[in-house]
Amino acid sequence: MRTYDNPVISGFHPDPSVCRVGDDYYLVCSSFEYFPGLPVFHSKDLVHWRQIGNVLDRPGQLPLPLPGSMASRGLYAPTIRHHDGLFWVINTNVSGGGNYIVTAENPEGPWSDPVWIDLPGIDPDLAWEEDGTCWCAFTVPGIHIVRIDPVKGEVLEGPFPTWSGTGLKWPEAPHLYRIGDWWYLLIAEGGTERGHAVSVARARSPRGPWEGAPANPVLSHSGTDRPVQSTGHADLVTAPDGTWWMVLLGTRPRGYTPGFQVLGRETFLTSVEWDGNGWPVVAPVHERHPAPAGAWHPVPALPARDDFDAPVLAPLWISPYARPDGSWSLTDRTGWLTLTATGPTLDRPGHTFVGRRQQHHDCRAAALLDPGTGRGGLSVRMDEAHHYDLEAGEGEIRVVARIGPLRQTVARRPVPPGPLTLTVTVRTTEIVPPSPELAGIEPLGPDTIAFWLGDPDAPDAQPLAELEGRYLSTEVATGFTGRVIGMYATDGTVAFDWFHYVPAPSA
Repeated sequence: MRTYDNPVISGFHPDPSVCRVGDDYYLVCSSFEYFPGLPVFHSKDLVHWRQIGNVLDRPGQLPLPLPGSMASRGLYAPTIRHHDGLFWVINTNVSGGGNYIVTAENPEGPWSDPVWIDLPGIDPDLAWEEDGTCWCAFTVPGIHIVRIDPVKGEVLEGPFPTWSGTGLKWPEAPHLYRIGDWWYLLIAEGGTERGHAVSVARARSPRGPWEGAPANPVLSHSGTDRPVQSTGHADLVTAPDGTWWMVLLGTRPRGYTPGFQVLGRETFLTSVEWDGNGWPVVAPVHERHPAPAGAWHPVPALPARDDFDAPVLAPLWISPYARPDGSWSLTDRTGWLTLTATGPTLDRPGHTFVGRRQQHHDCRAAALLDPGTGRGGLSVRMDEAHHYDLEAGEGEIRVVARIGPLRQTVARRPVPPGPLTLTVTVRTTEIVPPSPELAGIEPLGPDTIAFWLGDPDAPDAQPLAELEGRYLSTEVATGFTGRVIGMYATDGTVAFDWFHYVPAPSA
């Protein structure tokens, strides 16, 4: 039997929403405070996905004012649908404007400017009746439904409350479907932590009355020892052969209790059957799962190395809040990415940073940096208060750890002028439960992050520091995002000739 490995999109790609057009599937995810916003993926088999763009890739589409304190703002859960020849994405920008709709003829873009909707809440959804009537379900708190004009962004009827789950906390993430003679309302509840769950109700009309499934929640890994946890925030899709599938978010915590998730909430895939009474039966989310039928359509692996020779940055590169003109260039120095500081520290919003999601528990990232007279380097980032930095400038290289209110330089040494190879390695830790003999020395965290000057495989490599990874986890930093590894400048202008990222065998 052919199988696939979960997650199907690894790393910080939460709140997946999917639609099918013919033999092609398109999926979008939340991006929170990062620009560009809402990554778009394409697949022909639900298993192999390739990022083809971002929905909001122009500054005018995406107002993300710098926060006063809290990260994990910005763009919450989107929904993607295809209707009447257009792709539609509805989404919430909690940092400015609220709920909006954008459209495109092609999912690669360009996408329209937002059409704002006078609706409160988050997690909006779109569904159409055969006569063109458009319904929007959303979270207020509690689940509500309105009838809207999606072109003008006008509310035509409602909002009115509808089914809001089984009584678990935070009913959210509604998706509305017409399947046969029924309307189904799929929601998440239980919170996006370990108690996350998927529940469903149905009615003959979007106006109700609604009845919940007898087996609710139809999916939850809460209280289990399965390696995938926090399963929820799901969307349904049917394949051309009539089988049903569910994309959803989940986490893979590592380390000693309570477990630490460092990659963020990822996108998983599982199968759905329908029982004799018309209710969905969802398979548990396994790390290895029987694959969908039909042809296999692998996609080329992302190049491990970006030499910055292209005229534009690849869509996987993201920046916190904005990427202002003048802060970066691919043309100032041919074949190099130059970054110009817009803030003096990574500890506050407003700095210059270009990074990519960490997508593997064991990995290596490296870059060739010419600091010139500036200051910059590589950073492993959760937010402004939780990051580890490998920084060069002013004739030295140093490793800086920022953990909550504490900031400390943990290693430093002089370096000659000119380009330097900076390397960060992440390796999972063998966990040894506490015992009196080992008290205080056993590794408890999910991984170890090591910093090197040079290539670790070269004889002249210089190890600089090793830091425990649990301080760069959701359980410590809080919030909705995962680690991002990237390049930055905090003084003057620095240049990067290349950036290299590869998964590594687990230790």
